[in-house]
Amino acid sequence: MEYRGKHILAPMVRVGGLPFRMLAAEYGADITYGEEIVDHKMLRCERVVNEFLGTVDFVERTTKEVVFRTCDAEKERVVFQVGTADAVRCLKVASSVAGDVAAFDVNMGCPKSFSTSGGMGAALLGKPELIHDILTTLRRNLSIPVTCKIRLLETYAETVELARRIETTGVAALAVHGRRVKDRTHRDPAQWDGIQEVVSALSIPVIANGDVLEYGDFQRIEDATGASSAMVARAAVWNVSVFRPEGLLFWEDVKSEYVRKCVEWENDVHWTKHTLREMIMRHSNLESAEGKALARCKTLGDVGDLYGFQSYRRELEVSRGGSEIVSYTEDCF
Repeated sequence: MEYRGKHILAPMVRVGGLPFRMLAAEYGADITYGEEIVDHKMLRCERVVNEFLGTVDFVERTTKEVVFRTCDAEKERVVFQVGTADAVRCLKVASSVAGDVAAFDVNMGCPKSFSTSGGMGAALLGKPELIHDILTTLRRNLSIPVTCKIRLLETYAETVELARRIETTGVAALAVHGRRVKDRTHRDPAQWDGIQEVVSALSIPVIANGDVLEYGDFQRIEDATGASSAMVARAAVWNVSVFRPEGLLFWEDVKSEYVRKCVEWENDVHWTKHTLREMIMRHSNLESAEGKALARCKTLGDVGDLYGFQSYRRELEVSRGGSEIVSYTEDCF
């Protein structure tokens, strides 16, 4: 995988499922990350070829939850991101998905307690030896590119020191979010100069992340930092057509296409509703008639019907054998 001159969809919890990734790619994303998935959870999964949908599903053995879903159409661009604090577990997960993804990424930047309390995400930033162990173990045993994503440390010098240590492991690229753990996205601006310090110190590609809010910001952050590529998160949730060089599409149309793809790929209803709520909150409010109707939806079929996809659902049923689509997670709806 090439990491220069790319526009990248960042990993986002409950957002980065197959429908959202496919939509981002349709609008111009070159590389798409799935959401961070914890190693313990993935190790409880089995790989299932879903001939009904044309996907590869990693399904939790007990709950039958689809933990990760992908397809051939995205195989050359999708990145699997893991949350881990153990090299052996991490390698087991990587080995299980390596044949179905383009690259494997280790999350070292998430500041949320669900990640850091398990020693994962940003908790790894203070453990350079463990970082080195995880990344070198992956590099020795995988044939696909290995990358990781970090945040700025307390000082730029500390960040550069860690980045140099990471570079020695042989990773293909390093993504840097230009905020510290204590910083908050909606309050504290990203420090592009901190990313620049890292870029100046390394020879491997650096992916810049932070405050890419419109298409022109891809080039602006690359020019300001010298980064090889740029990554977008929240602006993509608001309107994933941010990847279009021609400009944004009307958010209602983007939302509708997202729902269509969720129906097509049998997306988890909770993920679907979460992403739609994020879109609605940006452009309207959850107390609107639409917001209240969405809250009442219990199944993916309910969501599809709310947005006018009854006929499309019937067409899919006919094309897939005439029976109603059944998800592994039907009991969770």
